[in-house]
Parts: sequence; structure tokens; C-alpha cells
Amino acid sequence: MMAVCGLSEGAVFKVGDSAGWTHIGHVDYKTWAATKNFHVGDTFFFQYNNQFHNVVRVTHKNFNACNATAPYATLTSGNDSFTVKRGGHFYFICSFPGHCEAGQRVDIRVPRNSPLTPIPVPSPSPNLLPSPTPSLSPSPSLSPSPSPSASDVPAPPHNGASYHVPSCKLWLMSMVILAFCAYRFRLLGMFCFSDQLRIF
Repeated sequence: MMAVCGLSEGAVFKVGDSAGWTHIGHVDYKTWAATKNFHVGDTFFFQYNNQFHNVVRVTHKNFNACNATAPYATLTSGNDSFTVKRGGHFYFICSFPGHCEAGQRVDIRVPRNSPLTPIPVPSPSPNLLPSPTPSLSPSPSLSPSPSPSASDVPAPPHNGASYHVPSCKLWLMSMVILAFCAYRFRLLGMFCFSDQLRIF
């Protein structure tokens, strides 16, 4: 397996391809690494028999000397992964006696100026943008009208207003008075007439 796309944006490389991580078969890991284009974010997968091999990350000096003392990390599961977070050289060896000397070591170089390029997210087309929801204007207030204050209530009529009689009542009273006066004058006329009869 040369390289497969991982779940992240980086690629996954199986070290040694189909041979895996071993000292048997004279696998040339230097040539294997030289034919690959590594980038920050890539993952290197080491597959091996953990009864006979391991993966030890060491310094450049210890890599050249096949020295596994003071390692950066030691991996022993048989299915180990290492994800590159930065550019630079990453040195791996097998610490089992004689394996590194037999060629079971690899120098993985990742360019420092190869940051992981993010996948652009397509912007939505203008015709698919949702229409803005129209804002609802508040309904008119239904609060009751304010009750009239005490200053708005008309004051009771003044005492002098009781003497003002409507014109219709004045007319009626005048007619009653006139009728009464006519009746009195009529009575007086009758008395005067009876007195004259007595004289004659």
C-alpha cells in the first residue's frame, strides 16, 4: 500500500509498503522514503510482528549509530501510527539486536514549508440563501381609555342656578296667574251687578 487518504486532510503512508516494518528481505527504507512526498499532517503506519520488532524514534546521532538509548518514543503494539505535526527529519529504528544494522531504520523528511492545506468550504449560492423573515409589527395597544380625572367631572350647579326656571315654566305660571286674576275680576263683577239689582 503506497498511501491512502485518511479521515483527516493528511495522507496515511504504510512504512515499507507491502513489506511492512521488518529486517527480513533487505527492504530499502531509504529508497522507500525518497519516492514519497510527505507533508505536515501525514500519518506513518508501522505494521510488524511485535514479538520480534519495535519502533523507536531517536535523534539523528543515535540513528546513525543505531543507538536506542534515550529515545523520543518507543512503540510496541505491532500496529503503530505517527502523525507529523511539523516539518523536519523524523528518525525511526528497531532496537532489537542487529535489526537496525541490517537496515531496519528509516529517515522520514517532511518539508518545513509544507503546511497542511485546508479544504475550502464552498460558499452557498446567492439563490439558495434563505429569505429574511419579515418582522411582525406590534399590534396596536388595546389598553382601556383612562378614566376622567376629578378635574374633568363638571361641578354641581351653583345654588343660584335653582332660581332659574325654564321659559316654558314661566309661561305656564303666567297663564295660571292671568286665569286667577280673570276669575277674581269676574267674581267682583258679579258682586257689583247684584248690588245694583238691590238698589233698583
